[in-house]
Amino acid sequence: MATKDIATTEESYERLRSRKGENQSFSDVILQNFPAKKKLSQILAEIGRDDDPANRIEAASMEMRRSKMRDAES
Repeated sequence: MATKDIATTEESYERLRSRKGENQSFSDVILQNFPAKKKLSQILAEIGRDDDPANRIEAASMEMRRSKMRDAES
């Protein structure tokens, strides 16, 4: 596995460290907190069939908002 060195502030390092478990790497923490973006069709496929379309739409909308919030925080 290839690695990259990055520079980070003390504050951002402490935030990452506070989320890191005993057996986790910093890479694990970053990947866990910043998952890859998904298309709406992928999210809907994961949610599965629901007889109530409003529930499916609401769940997909919430997932998209969470993704945008993660992007805005970075």
